[in-house]
Amino acid sequence: MKKLSNYLAAAVLGLGLYSCTQGEKTSTADVNAAPREIWSVEKANDWYKQWGWLRGADFIPSTAINQLEMWQEDTFDTATINRELGWAEKIGMNSMRVYLHHKAWQQDPEGFKGRVGKYLDIADSHKISTLFVIFDDCWNPTYKIGKQPEPKPGIHNSGWLRDPGDLLHQDSTLVDTLETYVKDILNTFRDDKRIVLWDLYNEPGNSGYGNKSMPLVQKVFTWARQVNPSQPLSIGVWKKELTELNKYQVENSDVTTYHNYGDPADHKKWIDSLRSVSKRPLICTEY
Repeated sequence: MKKLSNYLAAAVLGLGLYSCTQGEKTSTADVNAAPREIWSVEKANDWYKQWGWLRGADFIPSTAINQLEMWQEDTFDTATINRELGWAEKIGMNSMRVYLHHKAWQQDPEGFKGRVGKYLDIADSHKISTLFVIFDDCWNPTYKIGKQPEPKPGIHNSGWLRDPGDLLHQDSTLVDTLETYVKDILNTFRDDKRIVLWDLYNEPGNSGYGNKSMPLVQKVFTWARQVNPSQPLSIGVWKKELTELNKYQVENSDVTTYHNYGDPADHKKWIDSLRSVSKRPLICTEY
C-alpha cells in the first residue's frame, strides 16, 4: 500500500462535482440492533449521483509520521492540515481518505472525536469531503501512545501503524474494545454529510495475515451495520490472490472499492473484472 496515493472514482453514472454541506447534529442509534441489510444496487447508484467524480489522495499532514501523531492532542496540527488541504483544493482535489486509529480513541475518546470533528470542519472549508479508514493491515505491527518515532530517511512509511495489528492475535479481549470503538465513531458521525463513506478496513490480509484477517472483516461489517450510518460501508479489494477475502468484501460492501497500482491497461482489466461481479459504483481508493 502506498500512502499519499491519489484515488479516483469510476462508475457507470455521469461525472459531476459536489460541494459538501456542513455536518448536522447527529441522532443516536441502537448500536446493538440487528445488522441492516446491504444497500440495494439502486440505492448505491442513487447515492453516487450526489458525489460525482471524487478526486483526491490518502491524507496525513506532513508533520505526522503516522495515525497516532496525527490524532493525539499534543501533535494534532490544525495549521498544517489547513495549509495542505488548501493546496489540495487549489489543484482540484475534492475528497481525502484519512486513517483513524483505535489507540488514539482509547486514550481519549471524547477528545479524539472532537479532533475528528475539527478535521472535518477544516476539510469542509476547502470543499473537501472525507473517506475515513477504520482498520489497517499495513506496515508496523505494534504501537504505543505518546511520542512517535522519528522518520527513517529513505524508508517508505517507516512509522506507519497497523490497526489493530499483531495485538489482535495476542489478546482475545481486544475485540471488545474494537467493537466499542467502531460503534462509537460511526454512531457519533452517522449523519455527517461531510463524510463520503466508511472504508472499514484497509488491505485486510496484508503483512502475511491472509485469511487470519477474515474474522475481523466479518465483525467490522456487522458492527457497522448495527449502527447503520447514513453513509455507505465498504472494504476495498487489493490483491487477486486473496480470493476468499475478495469475495466476502465485494458481496458485503454497499459500494465497491479497490486498489490498483498498474498501468492503464491493467487498471482497465480490474475495472472490467469488478464490473462483471458488481453493478455498484466503483471507487478506486489507491492507485
